[in-house]
Amino acid sequence: MSEPILEPDEEIIEDNVDESKEVIPFKYSITSYGADFLVDGLISRMDSKQIETPPFQRGFVWGIEKSSRFIESLLLGLPVPGIFLSRDPKSNILMVIDGHQRLKTLQYFKKGYFVNPTREFRLVDVIDRYKGKSFEELETQDKSRLMDSIIHATIIKQDEPSKDNSSVYLVFERLNTGGMFLTPQEIRACIYHGEFNDLLKTLNEIREWRNIFGKISSRMRDQELILRYFALFYKMEEYSPAMKEFLNDFMSDNQQLNEISKDELTRNFTETIKLVYSTLGRDAFKPRSVLNAAVFDSVMIGITHRIKKGPIISKYEIKEKYLQLIDSGEFIARIDASTADTEKVKERIGLAIKQFDDVV
Repeated sequence: MSEPILEPDEEIIEDNVDESKEVIPFKYSITSYGADFLVDGLISRMDSKQIETPPFQRGFVWGIEKSSRFIESLLLGLPVPGIFLSRDPKSNILMVIDGHQRLKTLQYFKKGYFVNPTREFRLVDVIDRYKGKSFEELETQDKSRLMDSIIHATIIKQDEPSKDNSSVYLVFERLNTGGMFLTPQEIRACIYHGEFNDLLKTLNEIREWRNIFGKISSRMRDQELILRYFALFYKMEEYSPAMKEFLNDFMSDNQQLNEISKDELTRNFTETIKLVYSTLGRDAFKPRSVLNAAVFDSVMIGITHRIKKGPIISKYEIKEKYLQLIDSGEFIARIDASTADTEKVKERIGLAIKQFDDVV
């Protein structure tokens, strides 16, 4: 098998889920309408959190030259691309689907700094009239022209199905943002932002997990693994492909930790990952030198089930059981291909639960 081609800072995770074969099981009913916003109004709404931008780890990616050219286009009265927003049905907040870089550019320029408060935002690579100027140094008529510029927004609202807001995920997935397509978990972090997403970020920093996984994933693959563990632990009987939609539904249902408490989620993940690290060390979940996602969720769930039965005296037995499991042909057959297949998911997790069930 050829080595995967990695993007900068991307980590290797062995995962045989084939997202390309996943299909959308239903059609959506979506209402969309256009709205013209003054730049001044957009900035005010962002400052007051009426418009929220996606919490990407890689954040703002435009350079000052591109940002300056965008500001210049507005100052010159040139047309600029519109933005896509979605109104959150629960909070009524407008969420940015596309246009994050443009909106942050406007906010930074008005505040007077570029990304970092210690770096002044002065226009570069623009016509002489504006070159080197900050917002406050623009002529009065230029400030007014900029603040009164209109940016068109397309606002979407999902009518059906009504139980979630998953269509926003699909719209987001199909838009190329900042020249780089977003990973499924980056999109979830935007669409289903809330207490659960905050908890995933917190749990992702636990020392034992970091020692096993390695450095923080620039594409949120580590957070997605934690989400997958939770989803399969609590909802395994309801699982059916596609894995991506299954994780979307679980994160949507628990967006504000309304179904499962923060304390319970924290306890389950923390106790399990600490026990795993203390018995298996950095090689945990790595039957072939790289972390295997199917081994991760199966072993984590199996050990969590055992922990919930009571104290574990023989920690050495955990290692013995683990080594037996990953050496089992029956288990390997269920992690090597089509790992999102319903029966394979339930069978491999069932094998792991049974394997650790009688640890003393």
